Amino acid sequence: MDVPLDALNATDHAGSTDAATTFRALPPEAPLRMPVQNLRAAPDRHGRPTFSRTEPGMIRLRRTLVIGSALALTAYGAWQMHLVLDANGVSILGVVMLILFIALFLWIALALTSAIAGFVSLLTRGGLGLGIDGAGPLPTLRTRVALLMPTYNESPHRVMAGLRAIHASLRETGRADDFDIFILSDTTNPDVWVEEEAAFLALREETGDSSRIFYRRRPKNTERKAGNVGEWVQRFGAAYPLMVTLDADSVMDGETLVRIAAAMEGNPEVGLIQTLPVIAGGTTLFARMQQFAGRVYGPLIAHGIAWWHGAASNYWGHNAIIRTAAFAEQAGLPHLPGRKPFGGHILSHDFVEAALMRRGGWAIHMVPALLGSYEESPPSLTDVAIRDRRWCQGNLQHYKVLPTRGLHWLSRLHMAMGIGSYVTSPLWLIFLLVGILISLQARFDKPEYFGDTKTLYPHWPQVDPVQAKFVFIGTMGVLLAPKLLAFAALLFDRRTMSGCGGAIRVAASIVIETLIGGLIAPIAMLIQTSGVISILSGQDSGWNAQRRDDGGVPFGEIVRGYWRFTAFGLILGTCAWIVSPALFLWMSPVLLGLALAIPLAAWTASRNAGLAMKRAGLLLVPEETSPPDVLKKAAAAMAAPKPDGPHEAIAALRADPVLLAAHRAMLPSPRRPGDAIDAERLVGVLKLTEAGTVAEAQRVLTPREKAAALCDATGVERAVSLPD
Repeated sequence: MDVPLDALNATDHAGSTDAATTFRALPPEAPLRMPVQNLRAAPDRHGRPTFSRTEPGMIRLRRTLVIGSALALTAYGAWQMHLVLDANGVSILGVVMLILFIALFLWIALALTSAIAGFVSLLTRGGLGLGIDGAGPLPTLRTRVALLMPTYNESPHRVMAGLRAIHASLRETGRADDFDIFILSDTTNPDVWVEEEAAFLALREETGDSSRIFYRRRPKNTERKAGNVGEWVQRFGAAYPLMVTLDADSVMDGETLVRIAAAMEGNPEVGLIQTLPVIAGGTTLFARMQQFAGRVYGPLIAHGIAWWHGAASNYWGHNAIIRTAAFAEQAGLPHLPGRKPFGGHILSHDFVEAALMRRGGWAIHMVPALLGSYEESPPSLTDVAIRDRRWCQGNLQHYKVLPTRGLHWLSRLHMAMGIGSYVTSPLWLIFLLVGILISLQARFDKPEYFGDTKTLYPHWPQVDPVQAKFVFIGTMGVLLAPKLLAFAALLFDRRTMSGCGGAIRVAASIVIETLIGGLIAPIAMLIQTSGVISILSGQDSGWNAQRRDDGGVPFGEIVRGYWRFTAFGLILGTCAWIVSPALFLWMSPVLLGLALAIPLAAWTASRNAGLAMKRAGLLLVPEETSPPDVLKKAAAAMAAPKPDGPHEAIAALRADPVLLAAHRAMLPSPRRPGDAIDAERLVGVLKLTEAGTVAEAQRVLTPREKAAALCDATGVERAVSLPD
């Protein structure tokens, strides 16, 4: 049983053993076996059928309509493009461009037909199912639920603010006793680690709920987030039939948590329910664009996906509830063969975990109509680029998962589309370059009006500028139609329309978001293309903490990061102008975005620019004009002052006896003979032993050595006993 904080405070160094035996940061272990899956063998479904009774009605017809319409639209677009390219007969460049056009057009055609399905679902008030009533009385739960908050070098103040809001919201539902909170740390920075421990103790003290809030840090973050959650499942999973996965920026309303938990209880064949996280809290222009797009276009897209994916939906890694036994049974991830970046542990684990659970006969659902699920956006294009590099590698890894035996065909489609979301960028770039080459060829290769065969009439070129213009307009129409459908759907949702500032402001915001997004698109194309190239050349992305604050990006860093895009745009524009002024004008939107890469990156990362849009009533979302209660709680917790005291790990432990006693109690088990030797721990303890003062120890220890030494009881004793 946990002891009060004042009891921990009363323990001195000699009494630390007693504190360690009474203070508990974790509940009793309840192991659950989680076997690693064999991707080449048929899955063991334990008697479950492949078709789930939770599938919506006429699901095969729905899928046929969406995919069949996309294929038909692509075939028509391909024929029209063939007419455009038929000016000089069949050529290698023409065939290459037609193939690229078909691949890229199919991508946007499927997005359009899925958006039309989402429009129908929104108008018919779909998007829930599974017996969920978003407005009815709260159901009573019979099941224990674990809320898992994995964190990796994140701001503890930010993480705990979200958990405070979730905990308070659950208390207001009267169902808080059914939920336990686990903070699962993979933090490697020793200063952040000790700050996490202090924040954990403060959260327990503030809530008075020490029996339901737990903390665990892994000394070795094996297999990253997937390994973090998997380790929890294997140690504690048997005690919790359901688990909710969160991200460091996640906030979920208590009622939403209760309703999805009740839906899992009522549908025992469902393995996972994914909510639609709404982006909120953005202040920079880039973040406000992201949250506006997510709030206005996101529901249309998510409703479309849910409408035709049915029980073979996807998992986005957070803000979802999972049946723990199903996850343990089917989602043990193997290491992929080969070396990094394609081999090793799976980075984008969420797609694969959902695919393996569906392969095992468990239904995977999305409920986009259920509100109360929130997340944040990266504050700048630079931060998105850093995150995207890791996501790119993870998605490209999926080509090794695609042949997995027994996968549902939609699961393969999810992974193929994930790969395509990054591969389309280099394809688009190649498409542009081939277009320049074709124009160059047309300039220097004059058509022959009279060939060797004598004929009364000349062989006139079959293409004219009008045909090319029609193809361009049609393609732009397919690309922009989902935004128009989203606006049309908002006209039937007065509450959301009002929260976004009204019809006129929403229309103006869509125009602004589209124009700025269109300028950013070619920059993003080159960023993703460079990511794909670096991965194909064998470079691993590593694992870096995500920046979530809006402190801005130094202008010098922006210049160093984006001058290449500007230079490429100027070179591309010069080539286009030399080939043909008309070609230059056609490519001007792409060229303008690249030429303005540096000011665009700086401007969109600006907090002042974002707040100026807010004051003008543009890019508004309901979550800021009328914030839900749980976001108000999170904002209040974030605005609360941080605790005073040192932020360096050794100084913090020396200054706070309560923290020191808790830190000792949470240390991992001592090394036993025969265990692997941790060289960094040995070096760290040795440096602490040889250091004459605290300042000297802080100077000579590397972060990794300090973290390893503070995992060792001897190292901790030496650190806190050093003279000042």
